[in-house]
Amino acid sequence: MRLRPHLHRSRHLFPVLTALALTTAVGAPPAAAEEAANLTPVAIFGTDDRVALPARYQRIQEALGVLFNIRTRTVCTAFCVAENMVATASHCLFKTSGELAAKLPDFWFARNYDTLRDYARIAGHNIGSAAQNVMAGTTRLSVAPPIDATSDWALIRLSRPVCTKGVLPVQSMSVSEIVAAAANKQIFQIAYHRDFTQWRPAYSKPCHVSRNFETADWKTISADFSRPETLLLHTCDTGGASSGSPLLIEAADGPRVVAINVGTYVQSKVVMSEGKVTQRLKPDTIANTGVAASAFAARLAAFKTATILMTANEIRELQSRLLQRGLYAGPIDGTYGPTLKESIEAFEGQSKLPPTGIASAAVLKLLRDIPVAAKR
Repeated sequence: MRLRPHLHRSRHLFPVLTALALTTAVGAPPAAAEEAANLTPVAIFGTDDRVALPARYQRIQEALGVLFNIRTRTVCTAFCVAENMVATASHCLFKTSGELAAKLPDFWFARNYDTLRDYARIAGHNIGSAAQNVMAGTTRLSVAPPIDATSDWALIRLSRPVCTKGVLPVQSMSVSEIVAAAANKQIFQIAYHRDFTQWRPAYSKPCHVSRNFETADWKTISADFSRPETLLLHTCDTGGASSGSPLLIEAADGPRVVAINVGTYVQSKVVMSEGKVTQRLKPDTIANTGVAASAFAARLAAFKTATILMTANEIRELQSRLLQRGLYAGPIDGTYGPTLKESIEAFEGQSKLPPTGIASAAVLKLLRDIPVAAKR
């Protein structure tokens, strides 16, 4: 009996960082010297609409920079959200699920990279407390369905306030509101791109934002993502190093951040026969992906005002008090990580507080003040 080959679809999110890791083996910041002419664009839709930063957006350059790690040879865009805080994509720091994460003290942020190179590291990098100065939607990004791209955001407290020249205000909007704004040509992107005027910010002209695309409708797309309600699918042209860059809306008082660019959504196709892949077809690039600011805006507000616990002794006390309440099952080792973050969120939930997962002085005080229920 002859078996007819059939078409099988599998879908994956390829973060811009993946392409970047392959093209920055040499010459990553702070000594970026290669020419961009021979590099292949990562995700261009139709004609390449990227241009040099227009004069009217020059002030945004003061609030933009590159986040880089020389040891892992990776570079992303990051932008100022407070004098001592930047936002970017989580995978820029932690890579993706299954990959070995980089060490947080090895990261640097260089504001206005091409002009000033105003450097700062993650707060606590020198005393072993960098982890609690990073708030991220996930540290284990899944790039296969269910893709958790809407958790691919990170907020970073810096070792010093390098963002005194300006910050980008964050505006929480629903995806439908952003789609409507894009229809009025109000949504655009500014980022560093490895393949375009290297290490100078580029302006991606107003682009399309939608739920449905020619080769994939929302029903198909949404099934591939976890928590797709804050997923933004856009066609702003991107390149290597644009992960973590802001998607902006024109507003009366100047541009505001409505999303973070994180990757490119690709549907790959293979021909299978007798359960084996016999041919890999050219994949369809559906759209670039972003996470709407509504996914992290509330946590940004909390992170800005929180007093972070900086010593190992404080973290150990936090772990011990959560352990007493049956909310923590990890080691009492004085380090902050995903297990402790989830335990803090569970305690905040019990206390009817907004979940932040922040290792803060306020959470520790609350744990001290609320008596532990006696075991029966």
